[in-house]
Amino acid sequence: MVIDSVAAARPYVAAPRRGPVTRVLENERWFAFFLLLPTAVLLGLFIAYPFVKGVMLAVTDAKVGVPGNFVGLQNFAVLMNDSIFRIAVWNTILYTAVTTVFKLALGLWLALLLNRHFRAKALTRAFILLPFIIPTVLSTFAWKWMFDPTFSVINWTLFHLGIIRTRINWLGDPQLALISVMIVNVWRGVPFYAISLLAGLQTINPELAEAAAIDGARPWQRFRYITWPLLLPVTMVVVLFSVIQTFADFQLVYILTGGGPANATQLFATYAYQVGVGTGLLSEGAAISLAMFPVLLIVVVVQLLYIRRVETH
Repeated sequence: MVIDSVAAARPYVAAPRRGPVTRVLENERWFAFFLLLPTAVLLGLFIAYPFVKGVMLAVTDAKVGVPGNFVGLQNFAVLMNDSIFRIAVWNTILYTAVTTVFKLALGLWLALLLNRHFRAKALTRAFILLPFIIPTVLSTFAWKWMFDPTFSVINWTLFHLGIIRTRINWLGDPQLALISVMIVNVWRGVPFYAISLLAGLQTINPELAEAAAIDGARPWQRFRYITWPLLLPVTMVVVLFSVIQTFADFQLVYILTGGGPANATQLFATYAYQVGVGTGLLSEGAAISLAMFPVLLIVVVVQLLYIRRVETH
């Protein structure tokens, strides 16, 4: 009776009403979906939609201002007989392979140096990032001036050192244009490799190398059997991102040479732009862009399988 009287004396408090937002937040699955929704919208707008639109354009005969009709794989069949397209394929593969090797070698070398203890280490690391921080257009225009046959600081230096006697047209010579473009790409890409590999080196326990040194292992042996195996997963991820970015490179080549001279530096991206935007043949330009997709897909799948294999061993 006492308990009943006390309970009766308490004021009635209504339970808080749970709105639809509260119920969604209390369910973990819906809450996760709620958090991923903005990312999914951005991916759909800026990645999925352009890709699907490109596929739709590639299978039509669309031009600027003309929707076009469905033609199937006709645009890809035309590319197989296009001599400039074959040049672009070879240049893109060569450009990506050579620059990736040099960026990896120089980036690893810089990372090993920056991993040591020395004065002004933080300032040096920040200075290394400058080529990667500067906007691509500005840095590329600077390199274009350096390669200029009349005002080239490179020619001026080589002439005063007695190495050359005549001016070299770096970007106008078909034999030197692609090499010059590769040099600029390596210069710009090395900081990304150096900083990324340096971050991987920071995760390696230094006691492992110290123990190997006590056992009599030389520096190159410590790198081969300790540092490199532990750094390999990070290296493969960095190479993967670099290959994708280099394979689709556009700004650097377009500003320096525009694909010339005589298509000596023509790549997938520059040729697709010239055909799709320059001539207004949107469908053929889209087909050129999509032609690199199978190659990139194979590269990505192979590297991801290799990364998974390395991480599981």
